[in-house]
Amino acid sequence: MKVRIAYLEEPPFYWTDANHSATGSDIELADVVLRAIGATSVEHEPTSFEELLPGVQEGRWDMNVPIFVTAERAKTVAFSSPVWALVDGFLLPSGNPKALTSYATLAKQSDARLGVVAATVQIDSAKSAGVSEDQIVVFGGQNEALDALLAGKIDAYAATAVGNRALAGSNSRFEAVAHDKSGDAKVPVGAFSFSKSNHALLQAVNEELRKYLGSPDHRTRMAKYGLTDAEIDSVVAGKG
Repeated sequence: MKVRIAYLEEPPFYWTDANHSATGSDIELADVVLRAIGATSVEHEPTSFEELLPGVQEGRWDMNVPIFVTAERAKTVAFSSPVWALVDGFLLPSGNPKALTSYATLAKQSDARLGVVAATVQIDSAKSAGVSEDQIVVFGGQNEALDALLAGKIDAYAATAVGNRALAGSNSRFEAVAHDKSGDAKVPVGAFSFSKSNHALLQAVNEELRKYLGSPDHRTRMAKYGLTDAEIDSVVAGKG
């Protein structure tokens, strides 16, 4: 059985390494799960965020790496059981010159510019916190946003706190700030996605995820990429 999985350039979850191979926490998770259900070949298809859902719908590949689950996205694709729960954060110039710690603090500074990748959940999160359209700069991919941040064209880049930690750890010109998720607010979850017609693969993946998520092997593999129990425990508790 051959399975084709599409991915993006967003470390530490998925990216293309120096050997031109797909790597990352979610790439490794997918490989373990797919091999366990009988896949003899796993092919990786690099794509853009905007093409991710249309591509799997149209059968250009069989599944997508995990992205945030939303009601709007669930209208077009079928999501697997969640595999992580992640809070947002900012990637900032080292020193955080505008003292930006949340969407709300950025919204209060009318001259502050926020970079986001097109079609990501961070756009709605920012707007919900009062960030105006004029403050939001949309990019086609993460690398474009990082270049703009280094060039001073934006003041912060919004993505997952885990991803931003990885980027800041590899470049001293950046620093990362996680957004506080206080009170009863639910932390957004991410999952693999499939064509709604691909029931067999979805069911097989879900059955393996229920057995594998939260296992010592799973936690050890994820820890290599900076994912901790905090990102795993809530989805393990709810996997039923």
